[in-house]
Amino acid sequence: MATIFTKIIKGEIPCYKIAENDKYFAFLDINPLKIGHTLVVPKIEKDYIFDLGDEDLSGLILFSKKVAIAIEKAIPCGRIGVAVIGLEVPHVHIHLVPMDTMEDLNFHNPKMKLSQEEFTRIAKKISEKVVL
Repeated sequence: MATIFTKIIKGEIPCYKIAENDKYFAFLDINPLKIGHTLVVPKIEKDYIFDLGDEDLSGLILFSKKVAIAIEKAIPCGRIGVAVIGLEVPHVHIHLVPMDTMEDLNFHNPKMKLSQEEFTRIAKKISEKVVL
């Protein structure tokens, strides 16, 4: 059965897309820790990041870097935090979170509630800065 991320990639579930190429896909987290919190996933379904082949893993990291640079340009922050937890959805994903303090990357923090208009505006702002 396809994961929720595969359904998002295929357009079966809507998302706020940031960037995409033939192997990777980035979209806003709908339960963000901070404005601009983005998920980056490979288009292939793998549950565990270290089960990816070397080429897919390095490609995912390089794609994530391009997205992180775009987030930094679009969202005021000190840096982009990176987290790979891998327990919430059985599909490899990297969290890119704008942060100013270590506490900004604490997944126990309350999640932000944003309107569809806010998500759309944020996604557009970031996606315009992505250089693939």
